[in-house]
Amino acid sequence: MEKVTILDKQFKKFISAGEIQQKVKELADRINKDFEGKEVVFVGILNGVFMFAADLFRHIRLNARITFLRLASYEGMESTGKVKQLIGLSENLKGHIVIVIEDIVDTGGTLDHIIRQLQSFQPAEIHVATFLLKPDVYHHRIPIDYVGIEVPNKFIVGYGLDYNGYGRNLEGIYILDESKK
Repeated sequence: MEKVTILDKQFKKFISAGEIQQKVKELADRINKDFEGKEVVFVGILNGVFMFAADLFRHIRLNARITFLRLASYEGMESTGKVKQLIGLSENLKGHIVIVIEDIVDTGGTLDHIIRQLQSFQPAEIHVATFLLKPDVYHHRIPIDYVGIEVPNKFIVGYGLDYNGYGRNLEGIYILDESKK
């Protein structure tokens, strides 16, 4: 599909499913090489990361575990602008190499909060892998070790990303069709 309508908005294809899978494999290959012979705990940030995390983890050839956590920051459909706490972390991270996996990083505020909270669990190292990065609006100093694709600061859906809960199931990534305002 070149165009999709989700609720009241039209989106046009931005990144194909094939390109997504190629980038995911490239990221996994880099991670496998960089951490060869080491044990790694992957920590995926829900909800959006579930597709990327599953695809990435299928290609990981390390002694690895994966867990997911969710952030409490929303009231209804609006963000409060404040991330309150991490929910669901059940793995022992003390002394372990941790790779945080995100679907998309824009300003970096949420990521900054995640890293600060994860540091309290005393991991040996924390690294960050994101499928998408919006470099024009990223303004934190946290190094992002693995980036699949850099994207403009536009609204996108698909491959786990949503518009009011819809569109996560699209295999490709779609960008808001601004010609349809």
